[in-house]
Amino acid sequence: MPQNEYIEQHIKQHGRRLDHEEKKRKKEAREGHRIAKDAQRLTGWRGKQFAAKRRIEKIEMKKKIRAHEESKVKGPSKPKIDEGEALPAYLLDRQEQNTAKAISSSIKQKRLEKADKFSVPLPKVRGISEEEMFKVVKTGKKTKKKAWKRMITKHTFVGENFTRKPAKMERIIRPSALRQKKANVTHPELKVTVFLPILGVKKNPQSPMYTQLGVLTKGTIIEVNVSELGLVTPGGKVVWGKYAQITNEPDRDGCVNAVLLV
Repeated sequence: MPQNEYIEQHIKQHGRRLDHEEKKRKKEAREGHRIAKDAQRLTGWRGKQFAAKRRIEKIEMKKKIRAHEESKVKGPSKPKIDEGEALPAYLLDRQEQNTAKAISSSIKQKRLEKADKFSVPLPKVRGISEEEMFKVVKTGKKTKKKAWKRMITKHTFVGENFTRKPAKMERIIRPSALRQKKANVTHPELKVTVFLPILGVKKNPQSPMYTQLGVLTKGTIIEVNVSELGLVTPGGKVVWGKYAQITNEPDRDGCVNAVLLV
């Protein structure tokens, strides 16, 4: 690796902060406020440069909006001929396709199929606060005033090769008693429920940090091993993993119940 790419090297070795995605989202959300503040505050030459830059950005934005609003126009159109000229016989039956500059209907159809494919049984879930999710763990031999550790109070999933960090290095504790490796998955079409192993946590609707930690709450999308069901693709290959959504609250029931997304 080149010498000047030390940041990328550190990210590959140690990963990012647990709240990196949340900080990034908040920074992007504040971007509009920063632009509005600069538009009011900047004067002189810097104000002119900022105004010119914003003007170009707005023009590009309007072009994109106009292109998205235009529908895909397909249909026969008359061949272009000059006024006063007769249309040749070989062009009488010929039709051209006129295409507007917009998103094609095939792309729109793919988007609709994708949205329909990932529609989930529980579109809305109750929000969980950090006070409910984490329990403060005080450390220290004498004073016990250090409260920089957190213990997760919900069920979690960790991989097969998971190894805990040393006690002095561990910031977030996932108790062994609250770890789940399998789930009761129900197939909505076959009407059968199978006890399947969990492969990973795809998305926790509460927070990206909870997704990275593998927290299992109601509404979480998990990936399960469905090789026991014998599902095959149209090409004849066996389906190994599919997504499922948790429909119960594992911390209350003591188990994970999920519905397969088909």
